[in-house]
Amino acid sequence: MLHPVILCGGSGTRLWPLSRQALPKQFLPLLSNQSLLQEAVIRLRGLSDLAPPLVVCNNEHRFLVADQLLELGGAVGPILLEPAGRNTAPAVALAAFTALQSDPDALLLVLPSDHVIRDANSFRARVDDARALAQDGYLVTFGIVPTTPETGYGYIERGEVLDGNGFDVKRFVEKPDTARAKEFVEAGTFFWNSGMFLLPAQMFLAELHQHAPEIYEAVKLSYEGAATDLDFCRPDQEAFLSSPSVSIDYAVMEHTTRAAVVPSSFEWSDVGSYTALWEIENKDENGNAVQGEVAVHDAKGCYVRTEKQLVALLGVEDLVVVATADAILVASKERSQDVKLVVDELKRQGRAEHEVHKKVYRPWGWYEGVERGDRFQVKQLMVKPGQKSSMQVHHHRSEHWIIVKGTAKVTLGEEERLLTEDESIYIPLGVPHRIFNPGRIPMHFVEVQSGSYLEEDDIVRIDDQYGRG
Repeated sequence: MLHPVILCGGSGTRLWPLSRQALPKQFLPLLSNQSLLQEAVIRLRGLSDLAPPLVVCNNEHRFLVADQLLELGGAVGPILLEPAGRNTAPAVALAAFTALQSDPDALLLVLPSDHVIRDANSFRARVDDARALAQDGYLVTFGIVPTTPETGYGYIERGEVLDGNGFDVKRFVEKPDTARAKEFVEAGTFFWNSGMFLLPAQMFLAELHQHAPEIYEAVKLSYEGAATDLDFCRPDQEAFLSSPSVSIDYAVMEHTTRAAVVPSSFEWSDVGSYTALWEIENKDENGNAVQGEVAVHDAKGCYVRTEKQLVALLGVEDLVVVATADAILVASKERSQDVKLVVDELKRQGRAEHEVHKKVYRPWGWYEGVERGDRFQVKQLMVKPGQKSSMQVHHHRSEHWIIVKGTAKVTLGEEERLLTEDESIYIPLGVPHRIFNPGRIPMHFVEVQSGSYLEEDDIVRIDDQYGRG
């Protein structure tokens, strides 16, 4: 059976301010109404003998993953929570041990969650090509037929023709300079390294044990000591952290004699920068790709995206302009790979804009900052049907809640009250409280906080159904 393994780590710092630590690019609807993660799952539909997807992510994003998979419907495998990022080799090994529990002949279709592939039919056809090779014992990678001398990707040189539609891998090549990249494209025997694989689970673990035994042993111990809660599988933290942080290429693919590559000519991008996003977006007659409230006059080759406010461009070329609720980025398109330097500067200044958006997602819904001043803060919040906040208490602030849509059941100390639209309740400092949405539609309310300290760490959780401390 084919077991999709979707790797959902990564921070996507080159797409700041859209992508942030708490909400990186794989969870964003960059090109459609679905997030990149959701598009990766949808792309699998139509493949035969398909198991529910296994998603590997970190603890911070677990509820985002669960919610986005739930929106798509269909069966989902356990969500594997890495105690910390250890690169792709340990992540894939963790998925391999999981898949083999139920399927001794498991084939792992390893996919990053943040790639864009336009032609799903061609993608599925190449997966079928790779499946035939994997069933013959090959560790298969998907090589993208290059269209330009790209220096931002690694390359794979093909060797001898194999039965079917694949080649033996002659060698992997690190990201080249422009001159070497041109040579590779002209040679016609090189492919971009996509980071996608189709691997027999047993064979992969055997090769990992041979070429990177420290990773194999650490992940094996971690999986054997795993615990489960809700839909999540939590590997043993101490054992997992003892694994070296190594990519699957370095750990296995560059050493095995069983590596194969399937040439893939579908349109593909890892969306590694705003320039890459501009390249795959629809553009106007002047080469501008725009989303949101945008007015453009005498501008060329620009990428412009705004979430709320109007953005106007006049007499400029090759700019990236991205406006979110709390940050605006203006950059030359040729420097879009360097956006991470801005993120580094924000970290150095101790600012929070690299970590979270004004809208922050929680397992029960979301909240968004509206206004903040001396000793007060205003937020708008949404609670999903059937969900509730933790029972909590604050030591430095009181709150006033006004219901604006739906129905809320509020617990305040020993009292329970049912509130509907336009009704409100006061939450005194130090009193335990919780809000629950008993209805069938999202419930929205406004929260006005007042007090001497208004940060999120002034929350003491007494009881929480989501297992948060």
